[in-house]
Amino acid sequence: MTAYALRAAGPDDEAGTYEIHRSAMGDVVAATWGGWDDADQRPRHAEAARTGDWRLIEVAGRPVGVLIVNRSADGIHLARIEILPEWQGHGLGRAIIGELVDEARRRGVPLSLDVLPANVRAERLYRRLGFRETGRDADAVGKIHLRLD
Repeated sequence: MTAYALRAAGPDDEAGTYEIHRSAMGDVVAATWGGWDDADQRPRHAEAARTGDWRLIEVAGRPVGVLIVNRSADGIHLARIEILPEWQGHGLGRAIIGELVDEARRRGVPLSLDVLPANVRAERLYRRLGFRETGRDADAVGKIHLRLD
């Protein structure tokens, strides 16, 4: 597993985190909605940047991913984990999610997340880590809701 660090993301990081989002999720977004639309994705990305604990995942000081976590007294929600394609498969996602699993267990709360059906690789990882499906959105996208108690 590659060593990584998390650092708080700020307003100056928005352009870079958007490029990470486009690179990491472009194929999934295209498969889900029929293409990538900057006019749609930019405001969604900017809104996400204003929610939760927004972090950059860095390897040797270089941003390689984005992490957004929402914590409450009732649980932890992994709102976003996106890693550049060239850094996927190096154990970063598994390690970061493992830290969240440990935190949730220490606190005695569930860890939840959502995944798009087109993101098959991520869904497989989540299920291998023990997440179970709790539901799906009834719309055409059918976002999958997963939870680890």
